[in-house]
Amino acid sequence: MRGRRWMMSDMKMTRVWAMPSPNTFSIKPIANLLDAWISHGDVVIDPFARSSRRGTITNDLDPSCGCDYSMLAEDFVQVLEPLGSDVVLFDPPYSPRQISECYKGVGRTPTGRDTQNARLYKAVRDGLDASLKSGGIAISFGWNSGGFGKSRGYVIEEILLVAHGGAHNDTICVVERKI
Repeated sequence: MRGRRWMMSDMKMTRVWAMPSPNTFSIKPIANLLDAWISHGDVVIDPFARSSRRGTITNDLDPSCGCDYSMLAEDFVQVLEPLGSDVVLFDPPYSPRQISECYKGVGRTPTGRDTQNARLYKAVRDGLDASLKSGGIAISFGWNSGGFGKSRGYVIEEILLVAHGGAHNDTICVVERKI
């Protein structure tokens, strides 16, 4: 992976450029990041999987994605086994517009409550946190570096900033360890 690296205590931060894609995990530097942090045999939870099969337990609102579950993400995380996963992936729709498009794509009419991404993010992160073992890895993707956070007991291991050029927002990838 080429790019600039900064070391802040033990955290690694890298900035690279790559073409954007709606399939986040297909972006080469992001695929490399996942390869580095997910081991064979890990139980990996992905509540917003779309066509990705990085997770061993997958969910997507769209039933045509062929995931294990086709539920609202906040309902999906409620059926997970407590402390049953080694890695959790958090790659939700990044904006209220994207949330609305996901709902409309499966024939649902989104409400104002549905498109409140802060509410959605909190509910899904709380459920994923409950399913993640101590020492497990949470990998978040989006337009900010908030991740799961210190208040939930996480420490940042790595940040990958993927610039896409032009008017595209960067994709910020945050790898955290549950302590």
